[in-house]
Amino acid sequence: MGGQDDAEREFDLRWAEGAVHKEPSARARMLAARWKENPPAPQPFRADPDPVGGRRSSWVSTVIVLGAVAAVIVLLGWAGFRAPY
Repeated sequence: MGGQDDAEREFDLRWAEGAVHKEPSARARMLAARWKENPPAPQPFRADPDPVGGRRSSWVSTVIVLGAVAAVIVLLGWAGFRAPY
């Protein structure tokens, strides 16, 4: 296609896209063969993923964050108290 001008290339693209039969991709053929023997289970639209673990309540997360902030404030105060003037 190196020697073709734009008009010839456009004709080739229109000819290829207008083909009656398009061969499926390798992945599509592989999935079709796999699903013929073992079809996938039906999935609801936008299904929720499986939960990974237990979820902690919001107050527990709040206590953890406030405790970490308090620990940083105490640590900075202690470091400033020990610093020579």
